[in-house]
Amino acid sequence: MNRKSIIISIKGTVLTNSEKSLINSEKPWGVILFKRNIKTISQLEYLSKEIRNSIKDPNYPILIDEEGGNVSRLSNIVDTKIFSQNFFGHLYEKNKTIGYKYYVNYLNQISYVLRKIGVNINTIPVLDIFKNKKSKIIGTRSYSKRTQTIKSLGRACINTLKKNKIGSVIKHIPGHGCTDIDSHKSLPIVSDSYKNLIKNDFSLFKENNSPFAMTAHILYKKIDSFYPATHSKIIIDNIIRKKLLYKGLLISDDISMKSLSKNIIFNAKKAVFSGCNLALYCGGDIKESSILLKNMKKIDAFTSKKTSEFYNFLR
Repeated sequence: MNRKSIIISIKGTVLTNSEKSLINSEKPWGVILFKRNIKTISQLEYLSKEIRNSIKDPNYPILIDEEGGNVSRLSNIVDTKIFSQNFFGHLYEKNKTIGYKYYVNYLNQISYVLRKIGVNINTIPVLDIFKNKKSKIIGTRSYSKRTQTIKSLGRACINTLKKNKIGSVIKHIPGHGCTDIDSHKSLPIVSDSYKNLIKNDFSLFKENNSPFAMTAHILYKKIDSFYPATHSKIIIDNIIRKKLLYKGLLISDDISMKSLSKNIIFNAKKAVFSGCNLALYCGGDIKESSILLKNMKKIDAFTSKKTSEFYNFLR
């Protein structure tokens, strides 16, 4: 499959001629949408069609980060502010049957909207554990402080999206709940022991059947004292692949986040070199996207195979 190993983003609500040309010529693996790209449902339907027409691929991956609660890219067209993962976690812990039913119903409705606007991958569920009330980066994005709640609702999310022909992305593998530092702003450093991490935070991602996973920009000091997970062959090979037995496609978190201190070209290439199958760029700058695409290699055989499997799933 002729695709570059990066997912890019676009600037506004209309696909510019420069963006059309770039997608057509350089062929990024996919495009991720943000609130800045969304005005109305009809506008978004047209935008998705324009993106796919640019690359002449009716199943082309278009992603969105629609968690509900504080992270809602659809807030201009759908109000999901109260429906955080933590909201459904609390509901589930009060009454498992009712909580589960309400959550699945909510996911079905959101999936209907996503299909209508042309999105086929949603970057949920967040499988990070809720540990710190002060944490502004995870907080209510987590289902719960209880691992069983996270596992049950995480499975419900993946399976419900699957039934609706939407790909899921578990995040932030191998675990972001162990820190209250916002990796958008600086690099979180976790000093917990390997034994403690593998038993708690990391275990929530074990043997997961989600087709995609997003890595954490976190330095786990006792495992790799030099590189954050996204750039760590030790963590990706030994932990994510061998210990957690994750077999899907690994997507980096945004390579323009401040937790990765190098320039975006280094950050993207290092992520793929270290074991991420795809780098993610969320900046929306056409010049940066162009430079990145010209510097990124084509996807490898494993990524091509998994992409074909995803396309077959969509049919």
